Amino acid sequence: MSDVVEKTLTALPSLLSLDTQSGAGKLSATSKLGNLIRSLTELTSKHEEEKLIKKELAAIKEQVSSPNTPLRQMKEIMVRAVYCEMLGYEASFSYIHAIKLAQQGSVLEKRVGYLAVSLFLNESHDLLLLLVNTVLKDLQSTNLIEVCMALTVVSQIFPKDMIPAVLPLVEDKLTHSKEIIRRKAVLALYKFYLIAPNQVQHIHDKFRKALCDKDPGVMTASLHIYLQMIKENPDGFKELTGSFVTILRQVVGGKLPVDFNYHSVPAPWLQIQLLRMLAFLGKEDQSTSEMMYEVLDESLRRAEINHNITYAILYECVKTIYTIHPKSELLEKAAKCVGKFVLSPKINLKYLGLKALTYVVQQDPNLALQHQMTIIECLDHPDSIIKRETLELLYRITNGQNVAVIVERMLDFLRLGKGEHTTIDLVGKVAELAEKYAPDNGWFIQTMNTVFFLGGDMMQPEIPNNFLRLLAEGFDNADENRQLRLYAVDSYLSLLQTDASSLPQRFLQVISWVLGEFSFLKTGLEPTVVLVHFGRLLEQDRITTETKIWILSAMCKLCRGEACMEEAAQRYSSSLSTTLRQQALELHTLSQNEGLRASVLPRDASWDELEMDSSLSFLDGFVSDALAQGAAPYKPPHQRQEELSQEKVLNFEPYGLLLPVSLSAGSLTDRQSPTGLSLSSGLSGNSADLPHKGGSNTLKLEGVRRVWGKEGYLLEKEAEVETAVVVPSPLESSRQQDDAERAPLDAPALGPTAEYEQVKQQLASSLFVGLGPQNEPCLMGKSDAPLQRFRRKNKAQELPVDTRKKLTDTYSSHNTVDSLLDKDLLDSLSSPQGEGQTRPQDTPLHSDLKDTLKSQAVDRLSRVEGESELLGGDMELEPFSEQSHRQAEPLGLGLMSRLPLELCELGHSQILNLSSDHTLSLSVCKVYREDALVLVIFICNTSSSPVDEISVQLSSEELKVLDGLDGALPALESHGMETFRCSMVMETPLVQSSVSGTVTYHACAGLAHELQFSLGLTLVDFIRPLLLSTEDYGKLWLAFNHDVKQNLQLLADQEDSLSATLNTLTEKLQLHLVDIIGMEGIVACQLLPGRPCLLHCHAHTGSLAVWLRSPVPDLPDCLLYHCQKALRER
Repeated sequence: MSDVVEKTLTALPSLLSLDTQSGAGKLSATSKLGNLIRSLTELTSKHEEEKLIKKELAAIKEQVSSPNTPLRQMKEIMVRAVYCEMLGYEASFSYIHAIKLAQQGSVLEKRVGYLAVSLFLNESHDLLLLLVNTVLKDLQSTNLIEVCMALTVVSQIFPKDMIPAVLPLVEDKLTHSKEIIRRKAVLALYKFYLIAPNQVQHIHDKFRKALCDKDPGVMTASLHIYLQMIKENPDGFKELTGSFVTILRQVVGGKLPVDFNYHSVPAPWLQIQLLRMLAFLGKEDQSTSEMMYEVLDESLRRAEINHNITYAILYECVKTIYTIHPKSELLEKAAKCVGKFVLSPKINLKYLGLKALTYVVQQDPNLALQHQMTIIECLDHPDSIIKRETLELLYRITNGQNVAVIVERMLDFLRLGKGEHTTIDLVGKVAELAEKYAPDNGWFIQTMNTVFFLGGDMMQPEIPNNFLRLLAEGFDNADENRQLRLYAVDSYLSLLQTDASSLPQRFLQVISWVLGEFSFLKTGLEPTVVLVHFGRLLEQDRITTETKIWILSAMCKLCRGEACMEEAAQRYSSSLSTTLRQQALELHTLSQNEGLRASVLPRDASWDELEMDSSLSFLDGFVSDALAQGAAPYKPPHQRQEELSQEKVLNFEPYGLLLPVSLSAGSLTDRQSPTGLSLSSGLSGNSADLPHKGGSNTLKLEGVRRVWGKEGYLLEKEAEVETAVVVPSPLESSRQQDDAERAPLDAPALGPTAEYEQVKQQLASSLFVGLGPQNEPCLMGKSDAPLQRFRRKNKAQELPVDTRKKLTDTYSSHNTVDSLLDKDLLDSLSSPQGEGQTRPQDTPLHSDLKDTLKSQAVDRLSRVEGESELLGGDMELEPFSEQSHRQAEPLGLGLMSRLPLELCELGHSQILNLSSDHTLSLSVCKVYREDALVLVIFICNTSSSPVDEISVQLSSEELKVLDGLDGALPALESHGMETFRCSMVMETPLVQSSVSGTVTYHACAGLAHELQFSLGLTLVDFIRPLLLSTEDYGKLWLAFNHDVKQNLQLLADQEDSLSATLNTLTEKLQLHLVDIIGMEGIVACQLLPGRPCLLHCHAHTGSLAVWLRSPVPDLPDCLLYHCQKALRER
């Protein structure tokens, strides 16, 4: 140890750029850090270390506070402060001095200052605002070292709100002559993309230039951005697959400089990154995957060096091969590679093989059968990490036939207590498997009891909540429902008859709720027996306040006026906990009034629908009286936060490059307590006494090995096997029998005896049953959900037909939106592959179009048909659903003649096909009214028979429908047509939204039919011009506090680029151009209903700096996205 310290002290002067021979002052300054390190290595206790560091921090504080301390010495002081912070001691007094050192020092001193700032501060620290001007100055410096330091800080800890101030300067560095500057600029933009992707969407073309950069380092840095973008939207970058394949082929072929090699492996981390990108691009795409086969085969063949980095490359190759469209030859080579890993005697390679096998088994379950005996041996491996990864593999291949064996192995591993994270992870997996594949009720209850006992208070609260919800909802089979509840009651009564003091708190909460709800199912069980058990639990000191609330709530459901209840109610009526005191009062009141208890807490009604007064109208009188007495009116949380931010946040408006800092209203939204459970218990879910992780100052001795005892050192005497804790339950005997059958595996094997091999064969047959080619495995993580053991009751069956249809429509709409968001991201502009549709285009609100529409019907239609080509490129709609991708129908005489006359005078879109079947055809036209968006739906009967009882129902989770939510239409004759219209607004700003609906009708045979449809809408559909004067614009600008600033592309125009760009935005987005003054323009618009948004635009050096302000938090971001999109498509 002393040799290491001496070498470190010898190297410190060179690290600090101090010459030990040029002066005693420099040497003494360096010696202070050296003496500190040397003194720390000689200490023997934590107390002595704290005493020494406090003394050192006091000396540092005195030195930095002195005005006579030179900057050269301040550099060494910052290094000592950094060292103290690295040891875990706070040195916050030095933060401001680190910023000063970065601002005032020379190059070497600035380097230490920037280093200290990056280690001291985080992205949300307030002091970072003082560093912004320094970073801006260094980015414009001609000194390459200063530019590099500034780019490094920007890519590490730069605040999100200050990105627009430095973004133009960082963009300019992408074309710098030095490759190190270009590389650091790309990394800075990658950081910007991670924290604020909307602000760098306009420079995607520059990312492609960085990908084609002649320097391999710049190209490698650009792959970080592309990996993130491809992960989010693989379909948008399919055309780059050939480029990535070419790069990977060159890397594998050793075409990069030798500097990129690591242990003779060419650019291994670059290979891993490219393989991950190819996996995303080739997933479920045969044509794209075929481009990768050759280079993947070459990567597998060349990665033959026995080194850890080559194993990592092989692992990524295997994952990529099993992710893309399969090829038999590659699958065979990948399977051999996985087999070599699994069979390797090295623990690291065996773990890597199990990890790869866990991933591969989801696509090829038969591969697990080839290595089943090796997997069995890994279950008894002495390394706990190998055991845990083996259990993860078994979790992936679980089905209804092997669930009992796999769950039991997981529980055995849990009983060894291998850490909090492992416990939380395995408990959740066991609970999921138990609910999905439980063979019978008894096994399910027994397994969940073990989960609650072993998981304790560490498990996620969703596990007991889901279990209670499962019991409360019930199943389709009433007999099975009753048996499961009755078995739970018997199990928990048996537990309470023993010593229940060792049970975890959440387990006691589950027991109290189940007995309170379903103890009446047990014949001959008096409520007094359960109440006595509850009374004993309340007398125990280890019961927390939250558990007492659960117990008192359960007692309320069983109360009959017993003495024990009165005693409990009286004991807790004066508790310091408000919730506990309230529960005691409820217990006292309900025990005295049997009729009130029966009406408030009816028996077996835990999942009945409750009528909720969400408006709290019963408090209107109280609120009126309080306001009359001078009380302050209620303010929503976001309004309170806005007022608070306006009072305390610094205002940077006088500085042109900085933005006002405002706190988002959504950042402080209240979160629901994870332990809250809205069942018939009526509990509020307070958890006052729930132990907080890491919040206790006491020592945690659980799991600590006992080394010393009365007889001295006990390590040599620890030869006893740890005994597992068994949960007492009615199934104790059967469980002990299972343990006895499994004992030969748990005991250490002395050799490959015939008996041991036979036991392994039996275990393999029980673990891997159902994985043969004749059986389809039920793999976790697959999209096709397996048939569950417990199928919860379908509540829609109990509802009226109309209500059930509405619920079905809403659920269908939600799934459609989610799937489309997963498949096509917001900036995806292409139609679905293989359909070849074109995108519909809208008609803008031009005055000449309005004049045309005011003329006669035939003349109006002919003119519109003649102008359809001229109006085709003015306004494009964002494709969002499958229906909206379809070809827009021409403005023909048949449909446009049925458009209401009062709507013909307004701007409208072309007619879009929605849906159709053998009888009806649905089309829609969007009409842009000043106060709402009107959808006119054309219902055409394409059959030769009349249609009766037509009804239309619309639903939308994101939009507010003002009128026309549902309606009925008269009978529709053969080849007839009717219209249905509704109007809607967008109350919450969204980039895209959707509206779905269902048309029900009766054909000639009297059979009911349904035709569902969905229409994608964008924010632009709800944007209207806001007519303002320049003076009104200025007043509103100062009143709004939610803003976004971004540089956009300025359109190239020989006469006036600013006017051309603003005209494009106003035409495509329906904005109002207030005024253009020199190189600045001001624009105004509103989001229906009446949500204003202002834009201030400034043209400079080929870009347009746009500043958006609005009183609505999300509106500037959403509108900025469409501004970028409109200019990019232009």
